[in-house]
Amino acid sequence: MSDHHHHHHNAHDTTGRRLLLTLVLNVIIPTVQIIGGLMANSMALISDASHNFSDSLALFFAYIANRMSRKEATVTHTFGYQRAEILAAVVNVGLLVAASGIILYEAGLRLFTPEKVSGELVLILATVGIVGNGFSAWLLHRDSKENLNVRGAFLHMLGDLLTSVVVAFGGLLLMFKPVYWLDPVLSIAIALFILKNCWDIVKEAILILMNATPASLDLHAVKMAIEQLPAVTNVHYIHAWHISTAQTAFSCHVVLEEDQPVSSTEKLSDSIADLLSSRFNIQHPVIQFETSPCGSGDLLCGLPQCSRGGTI
Repeated sequence: MSDHHHHHHNAHDTTGRRLLLTLVLNVIIPTVQIIGGLMANSMALISDASHNFSDSLALFFAYIANRMSRKEATVTHTFGYQRAEILAAVVNVGLLVAASGIILYEAGLRLFTPEKVSGELVLILATVGIVGNGFSAWLLHRDSKENLNVRGAFLHMLGDLLTSVVVAFGGLLLMFKPVYWLDPVLSIAIALFILKNCWDIVKEAILILMNATPASLDLHAVKMAIEQLPAVTNVHYIHAWHISTAQTAFSCHVVLEEDQPVSSTEKLSDSIADLLSSRFNIQHPVIQFETSPCGSGDLLCGLPQCSRGGTI
């Protein structure tokens, strides 16, 4: 049995600091926007600020997950604490859904009884949101290329930036034409945008918690790639699952051409681990070598038949 772990820790990693700075910005700016939204009587501005403020929770969870991911595995948590970010995401979705429900209710009331809105104040405060969210997105952009956790936070900021642009457009329009029904309509659009993102997060969280195969991973392609290596005749009973959004675990049985000492399989084990890491972004492979296929020898392990009589 061979177990390989590929970790990439940078001693000078600035991801945590960038997330923390973005978090601070996304607490200050929405607070100013909510106060201004109440003064301007704009539900769209309050909706935008609520979205931004709730995203500060996502940033907080991303920051905590970034810190927790550095903790070593223990005998009680052998994969470490990386799935804490998945649980946090589910909690965050609950808060977002509640906030969206309140926004839709208030916007619905305003739609039938439109109230006067200060277009100038909406435009000014939405512009503050554009600058703040734009800077936040810029801060996270570099790390988002390599870190899925940060990429999620970056997409939140990008969404906030676009939402602020929509609200600013609404404020600009209100300065020239008193179409006050536009404010609740924009609020409803923002709330629906939030709920759409919530559904995407919930789907991903459920798949991870159910140990589903990562969507980007083709197990047949993995099987074929390993079987092309020298001395390998068959690969079966493959499992692949997310430990977190950024870490993939993998296990399989590899049948060799002939019986050989365990020491001679080390080079092959390294080759398989390197292949899985470079081509399929798999960081935690566990490989079992055999001289003949166990069970049915199929690609997938038919649990509970996998419990074995001879070799697993």
